[in-house]
Amino acid sequence: MEIDKVTIVRDKTRMEQLIERFNSKQQAAFYINRSGTDFKYYEEEHQEFYKAFECLSKALEGKFKSKVIYREYLPNYIFSPDDVIIVFGQDGLLANTAKYTRGLPIIGVNPDESRYDGVLLKHHSLNIINILNNMVKDRHAISYVTMAKATFNDGQTLLAFNDFFIGAASHISFKYAITHGKHTEQQSSSGILVSTGAGSTGWLSSVYNMSGNIVGNRNSARNTMPWDTDYLQFVVREPFLSKTTGIGIGKGKISKHKPLEVTSYMPANGVLFSDGIETDFIPFNSGSTVTIGLASEKACLVM
Repeated sequence: MEIDKVTIVRDKTRMEQLIERFNSKQQAAFYINRSGTDFKYYEEEHQEFYKAFECLSKALEGKFKSKVIYREYLPNYIFSPDDVIIVFGQDGLLANTAKYTRGLPIIGVNPDESRYDGVLLKHHSLNIINILNNMVKDRHAISYVTMAKATFNDGQTLLAFNDFFIGAASHISFKYAITHGKHTEQQSSSGILVSTGAGSTGWLSSVYNMSGNIVGNRNSARNTMPWDTDYLQFVVREPFLSKTTGIGIGKGKISKHKPLEVTSYMPANGVLFSDGIETDFIPFNSGSTVTIGLASEKACLVM
């Protein structure tokens, strides 16, 4: 394959975010230390991040054209068809990036293996040139990851790498009608979670862990799915049974021929967001209907 350029997607370190919040490193350190937390932890994390980032930059220098973009610019950034994307950060950053890449290959690089689990981050800065050279020679392995797609009745769409949350923006009951297959029901709950295979070890597993603790069965692993699965799972969180709302539709599989449809009865504060990014939501209030199904495109992770 041809590589036009390598686009590196990164986020600000927590120390950089603290400095922005408090206007200087000294003020940030004063606040953190005074609260009983050691600011050195943030400094060490920051230093380890930039040590790995410098290693990556030097490896690419003179060999591949490269460009760095920050997470906040992803929704408006247009990738070139021959780009290779390096996600340099935590697993959540890769999940967020995948929604905007339109099937371009993604290399996940873990900058700090002592702090980040790196379930999706399979590579290290030191190995990046070997990986890119193998890609040029078509000697690389790709893992295709199924994504979910939300389509609204006004034409808006949103993709999810891990999961969708459909519910209220605050801790109030979410009122709606839910349709799955031939069954429709009016419900009131704390929201609906829709998970992909990649997301089944994340938020979805936490829901099953909670229910397992209640019934005394903590084997949430049986609900995990392969990344390239041809279906999604949904779970209704804490449904409330009343004279007007039911609990008959509690969980299920979403497939190509069996989507999930939700109609909002919220006068205000209804939202839908993907992959835990609460600030990047689509309002979901009365008059809005969303259909959740499998996305036609898949994320391509370089293994």
